[in-house]
Amino acid sequence: MFTVLKEDNTTKARTGIFNSRRGQVMTPAFFPVATQAAVKGLCPKDLDRIGIQGLLVNAYHLYLRPGTKVIKKGGGLHRFMGFDKTIVTDSGGYQIFSLKRLRKVSDWGVEFQSHIDGKTVSLRAEDVIGIQLDLDSDVVVPLDECVGYPATYEQADIAVKRTLDWARKSKIYFDKHRQNDNSFLGIIQGSTFPDLRQKCLKEILSLDVGGICIGGLSVGEPIDLRYNMLSLIEKNTPKNCFRYFMGYGRPLDILEAVSLGVDLFDCVVPTRFARTGTAYTSEGKIVVRNADYTDDHQPLDKECACYVCQDFSRAYLRHLINAKEILGVQLLTYHNIFWYKNFMQRIRNAIKDGDFASFKKVFVSNFKEQ
Repeated sequence: MFTVLKEDNTTKARTGIFNSRRGQVMTPAFFPVATQAAVKGLCPKDLDRIGIQGLLVNAYHLYLRPGTKVIKKGGGLHRFMGFDKTIVTDSGGYQIFSLKRLRKVSDWGVEFQSHIDGKTVSLRAEDVIGIQLDLDSDVVVPLDECVGYPATYEQADIAVKRTLDWARKSKIYFDKHRQNDNSFLGIIQGSTFPDLRQKCLKEILSLDVGGICIGGLSVGEPIDLRYNMLSLIEKNTPKNCFRYFMGYGRPLDILEAVSLGVDLFDCVVPTRFARTGTAYTSEGKIVVRNADYTDDHQPLDKECACYVCQDFSRAYLRHLINAKEILGVQLLTYHNIFWYKNFMQRIRNAIKDGDFASFKKVFVSNFKEQ
């Protein structure tokens, strides 16, 4: 399922090929988020034109609306949304975690109130896998329990035990009921406690999974603890094991995680920021809706080859955003997704050329997050 092609000499960064039934994904890679089976602001033809290798789609949201029966009747998720590349479905564990007062978690499973109509929904670990198989996802992810930071050792230990129990049940159900060549990834929890992370990782790997998802990080913990956990996971994971950091995706964070052996990322940042008038450039973020760009007739990014940067100015994009024209959001979203795709390509090239450490140093020195 995953093959390492080249390892960096000075960090843990590596390039590789992740094989799904829909084709090869060159890693490190970034998947845009299509929460409701759509990348906000872009159509599938845009994604194909940009060269997007895959998407993250949320099974929790699609189960609530329009429902798996509708999608299954429509020929499965790929046909329903008109996207023929790799699709990973998120189990919804993080979304359920974020509901807080609207949820109840037990060893049996989860019970929560729908954010759409308030109805009570109850799901076991097996139900969550069944939903993803009905959607015909390429890469299936089991239900897990995510705890925030700070968490006590007892809270994190309970979450790990549940996550492992649900993973075992999920893998059994997956192996019994899958009808196509779907893949199964396990999720690693454990908060910032090294022994719990190691325990969870060891047990997940014993299930013969296609790779691991790193969960329960970037939930408020100090950045040094986050990187300590990533380093711990890298040291205790076989080289040929695929590593996916779900929900993580700011450029500087991606660079650091890549240097610690992470292969895949997803995040709403490029699309969400576009809707606020924010664009990513080689020099950092710019908030194009601001008055500074009223008479700025430069492209968003002189180093970007996307058609937005070739055809439109910052002044025009600012006008669209402030006039609340839909086109403004569409163009900024296109640029941001293209920029992210190109960013990951540059990372892969740097690793391949044995120049990743230098690339990282120069990028960090030039890129302004604020």
